[in-house]
Amino acid sequence: MLVPFLPNTSMSGGQTRWYNIIKYMSKSHRITLFSLIKDESERKFIPELNKYCEKVEVFKRPRSPWTVRNLLLTAFSPYPLLVIRNWSPRVRSAIKKELSNSTYDLIHAETFYVMPHIPRTNIPNILVEQTIEYQVYKHYVDNEVAPFFRPIFMIDVLKLMFWEKYFWKKTTRAVAVSPEDKKIMEKLVPGLKVDVIPNGVDSDYYAKKFPKKTPPRVLYGVSNFEWLQNQEAVEILVKKVWPLIVKDYPFVKLWIVGRKMPKWIIELGRKRDDMEVSENISDPREAYGGSTVMVTPIKGSGGTRLKILEAMAAGLPIVSTSVGVAGLGVQKGKHVLINDTFAGLARETIRILKDKTLARRIGENGRQFARKNYDWREIVKLHDKIYEEILKK
Repeated sequence: MLVPFLPNTSMSGGQTRWYNIIKYMSKSHRITLFSLIKDESERKFIPELNKYCEKVEVFKRPRSPWTVRNLLLTAFSPYPLLVIRNWSPRVRSAIKKELSNSTYDLIHAETFYVMPHIPRTNIPNILVEQTIEYQVYKHYVDNEVAPFFRPIFMIDVLKLMFWEKYFWKKTTRAVAVSPEDKKIMEKLVPGLKVDVIPNGVDSDYYAKKFPKKTPPRVLYGVSNFEWLQNQEAVEILVKKVWPLIVKDYPFVKLWIVGRKMPKWIIELGRKRDDMEVSENISDPREAYGGSTVMVTPIKGSGGTRLKILEAMAAGLPIVSTSVGVAGLGVQKGKHVLINDTFAGLARETIRILKDKTLARRIGENGRQFARKNYDWREIVKLHDKIYEEILKK
């Protein structure tokens, strides 16, 4: 198994996904893990992974993508920055050596930008895409980059799209995490067969109860703010939705929880009495259990939202845009409340805050839905069907 970040449950959604896949797949598979790390502190996660893996190999990459080397290679090579910053000749050499010294049935790669590390081999592989990266980057360029600089940034967007499509076609089997991403991938590459293995959640873990905070909290989290859509969603929530909520329901706080918090969000928490910002919270269940409702005004597409599944498993009612819950299969008004306008998001949030019966019903329906459809124990079984189909060929 080849991943760009070391799997664990205390950082990004992707890392949580990979940890749980390894944990539950290890019951019936022997796994060797290759991963990149940003700094030596990440090695603290290796002992936990050793419980489930035959071997864990890690390799350093630059902590920041904005090195002179990376920028020059991006400017003068056909590869986008995302591939350049995650490329390590040592990883490719180590994998080549590993494959020559041991016998493997399958290579499982997570994210297209680790695929260049796989040497020429007859061993089949699957590529699982967490999101469609070029769409994420294009959304950022369209909405955050000054018009004068957009043509420059769009060159990297086009490189991303080219290499994503290239590796989707090259892999033995391509896998998406949502039906929406599957449709996009199959449209971009006609004739491509794409399976779906969604994100999951540890239902038992998130079922633990925590006392609600006073005054009531409207939560955005628990998020990784390196993901640009999360920063955009908080900005929308603070500027467009929150003023409408506190105007009608003043005795409430906005609680923003996550990792890699940008300075502007931290500063907001310091300046405002109606906001609380918690960075690197030790137990995400405290945030879900202590809040009254979670609001996710997500506009950018891609993947499935792990924090929404976690909140649902914890019984926390969700108010979201349709994009925020795309691909989950939830029913509007039953499992979550959905609205795509700022006023509508505020209105649905106020309904939850004022109506405890509604809050309990939506929260409990969501909890049961997450347990039935997204528990990791069931999600990992989807891998075996794909593995067996590949190995029979």
